[in-house]
Amino acid sequence: MEPMTVRELLEATGGRLLAGREEDTITGVETDSRAVHPGDLFVALQGERTDGHRFVSGALETGAAGCLVEQVPEQMRQDRFYILVEDTLKAVGQVAKAYKARFPIPVIAVTGSVGKTTTKDMVASVLGQRFRVLKTEGNFNNELGLPLTLFRLNRQHEMCVLEMGMNHFGEIDYLTQIVSPHVAVITNIGDAHIENLGSRKGILQAKSEIFHTMGPEDLAVLNGDDPLLRTLDGQIAPQIIFCGADRQPPYEAKEIRQLGAKGMACLVKTPQGEFSVTVPALGGHMIYPVLMACAIAERYGMGQEEIKRGIEAFVPTKMRMNVIRQGEVTILDDAYNANPQSMRAALEVLSQTEGTSRVAVLGDMFELGDLGPELHRSMGECAGALGNIDSLLAVGDLAWNIYDAAGQSGVANTLYAKDCQGAKALLANLVKPGAVILVKASRGMAFEELTREIQRLAPKD
Repeated sequence: MEPMTVRELLEATGGRLLAGREEDTITGVETDSRAVHPGDLFVALQGERTDGHRFVSGALETGAAGCLVEQVPEQMRQDRFYILVEDTLKAVGQVAKAYKARFPIPVIAVTGSVGKTTTKDMVASVLGQRFRVLKTEGNFNNELGLPLTLFRLNRQHEMCVLEMGMNHFGEIDYLTQIVSPHVAVITNIGDAHIENLGSRKGILQAKSEIFHTMGPEDLAVLNGDDPLLRTLDGQIAPQIIFCGADRQPPYEAKEIRQLGAKGMACLVKTPQGEFSVTVPALGGHMIYPVLMACAIAERYGMGQEEIKRGIEAFVPTKMRMNVIRQGEVTILDDAYNANPQSMRAALEVLSQTEGTSRVAVLGDMFELGDLGPELHRSMGECAGALGNIDSLLAVGDLAWNIYDAAGQSGVANTLYAKDCQGAKALLANLVKPGAVILVKASRGMAFEELTREIQRLAPKD
């Protein structure tokens, strides 16, 4: 982070300086007192489980230049600054907005029900062949994570690719007001967070908040095969580019071939021509991140060779359909999160992957509300309909519906465990030489435990 003065912090937040000097500076922003570096601004956040104000003294002792607080401290050091604000979380966003304004570079914002992280990573990989790109890392895609990402900007960056997550109305709008994107990407409209948003139309409305600061000179890149996103044609300010396979959009993928664990190959068609490319990621749904990256890259003048090189250099974020080869076992590690659309896509990838047996280890999908049981049953039915899933282990309260429907839909070997501890006891019968094992559930299920157990059980070479 480039230095910011206390004066700039006060102007951004409207806060009151309790102690310190306006000419003092910060060189970083931190919300975890254990991670403070000298020169940082420590932000005392009020959380459900802890109160950051308890750690102000420790953060300053470690070297923080000063702090943002919602409460006047009983004691204040004379060699540090203290800024009082109404809401420290909101103040972080205000500081991030002011900091971002220093950098007049294009911002690409990515949201959607499924595939946000994959699309963000693909866009950054392609743009990175020509530009110096800052991108969201990990799950830093919310009202705190996005501002913290912006503080990593420096004068060397030429592009910024940001992921925007949400589960309630107004959250995307809040993030959009901070960054004012030049390009907005919506990957699809699915069932994720339907418990909070009521319906897919509600989800579309919430995702469409990403266009609130955009004008006709800006660009929306949308999944052209998503019927709800198609309804935005002519309804939003930015110009739209649709990407897909089922229609005839400007950007489309043809001649799609699955290459097993190696990924997929396809012919990409754009307004600038066509080229063949091998995508080092699993599943036919990968055409959407590829095409969206192509559209954005061409928007900024990149050529086919650069774009192809960026696609083929793509590396997925950890636990996002990573292929792990452990001895004679192949693990499809997709345990970071789950919703019905991503789980169905993962099952299709499993069915297309060669192995002596195909095993699905599936867990609860959260935030589906009253539709939860029905949507979990549909996953079991999907596994049966694919016809070549040999075994299925369902884990969790809601996942019992997956287990029940899979057995009724023709999966030969179905197992059930209430939690990860119980699942570990059942894995030994499934981890066999040549097996391909999919691991998929919502993040709260902590399925990385099962991935590690599979690795432990895998027969060694």
